[in-house]
Amino acid sequence: MNKQLLIYPLSSFVLFLALTGCDSPGDGSGKTYPNIVYILADDMGYGDINGLNADSKISTPNMDRILAEGMQFSDAHSPSAVCTPTRYGILTGRYCFRTRLESGVLLGHQPSLIEPGRLTIASMLSEKGYNTACIGKWHLGLDFKKKDPDKPLVEGDIWDLSSTENVDYTAEIDGGPVDCGFDYSFIIPSSLDIQPYFYIRNKKIVNTDIIKIEGAPDENYQGKFWRPGDASRDFDFEQTLPILTTEAVKFIETHSDSNDKRPFFLYFPLPAPHTPWMPLSAFSGKSDAGRYGDFVTQVDHTVGEVLRILDERGLADNTLVFLTSDNGAYWFPANIEEFNHRSNYIFSGMKSDVWEGGHRIPFIARWPGKIKGGSESDQLVCLTDLMATCAEIVNFQLPYNSAEDSYSHLDALLGVDKDEGRDQLICQSVSGMYSIRKDNWKLIMGRGSGGWTYEGKPDEPEGQLYDLSTDIGEKNNLYTEYPEKVKELTTMLKMYQDERRSR
Repeated sequence: MNKQLLIYPLSSFVLFLALTGCDSPGDGSGKTYPNIVYILADDMGYGDINGLNADSKISTPNMDRILAEGMQFSDAHSPSAVCTPTRYGILTGRYCFRTRLESGVLLGHQPSLIEPGRLTIASMLSEKGYNTACIGKWHLGLDFKKKDPDKPLVEGDIWDLSSTENVDYTAEIDGGPVDCGFDYSFIIPSSLDIQPYFYIRNKKIVNTDIIKIEGAPDENYQGKFWRPGDASRDFDFEQTLPILTTEAVKFIETHSDSNDKRPFFLYFPLPAPHTPWMPLSAFSGKSDAGRYGDFVTQVDHTVGEVLRILDERGLADNTLVFLTSDNGAYWFPANIEEFNHRSNYIFSGMKSDVWEGGHRIPFIARWPGKIKGGSESDQLVCLTDLMATCAEIVNFQLPYNSAEDSYSHLDALLGVDKDEGRDQLICQSVSGMYSIRKDNWKLIMGRGSGGWTYEGKPDEPEGQLYDLSTDIGEKNNLYTEYPEKVKELTTMLKMYQDERRSR
């Protein structure tokens, strides 16, 4: 069971007072709750952060600072090895396979994935009095309006559109963050290699002077890639991360300047270090891991800008900062060999894979006075757990039909004894291949990585079973040796699928 406070014993009331201070916990204003900043890097590996990997070829002083002043989770996972499903899980507390999207990602003109009326982290915190903002990469679908309602929105293959002439870029766009509980948003629709390319403030495109741009086919160097398509005339790929960083800092400044007594929640999903790898010249050559590594140093600078404004405005002590990544890094074996840098650390595979390198991600948190600096937890956590964790922080009772795959890890954050924490986990590859984990046993429902690393061979066992306590690199497949364990985990996976929940 998820550790929600359905009945509030004295010990839970004491914990609540410790979290919120001595003001009346029932006044509904949320004044004593912490600010929450959730920084989501895009395609950044566990091994990129210097404080997590002493052999990293990338300097990350600001992320290292969060580590020194907070806690790292050594067994943290995204629910998917690619973008869209993970983002859905973060905002709803649900596995994405419970939606229409059972594999892959959404493209820029596809409709919103979050169902109307679905409780999200933003709508939940809004109910508790938070000022909420989403600034960054959305990648959860948007409901663009048609010029002619009798014609399709777009024409052609979804990865290679032949026409977008029926898209009304001057109309309000539904299905985005402000329709999912956020008070304010400033976003790009999806990844920086998927059209369309422009900024959307709340429901309106900032610059509706739309042109067609050519793609960058990765010819000059690895990582310089984006698809052709629609873009605002002034859109500059290289300036996207700086612009979003400025917007995030401005949100915190504006909230502080307004003397708004509400706490704030800032969901800050970065578009980097996802392709295109285009670090500013100031960061060029700052790492020993090529343009990708240089881009990670720029991501670290963005993290530093958020920490700086929190310090300057006196907000750091009452702000819970999370830093994580949506999946493993886009880092091939050839990259490891060229730079002697293991972006996905000691784990097998990479972004897209159901192997550990596809979904075991950095996850660190800082909350001065609550989280012990320099601490570490081996609690199994998933990015779907944000909902339940924040619900416990703000004393919100989650309805039965929401956050069905979310477990609170507040106890672990606070360094108290674990009680009914998560002991199982479901992950998926880009192709939709499942893995299920129970304690240290991990079952993969197919051959190969399920992604771009390895397809598998017909003469291999039909599935994979690993004991992660002795084989973190997933090298010794025990599928044929432990048929009862395979049966147990297969039954468990089907149960969680059929019951439409895992808690």
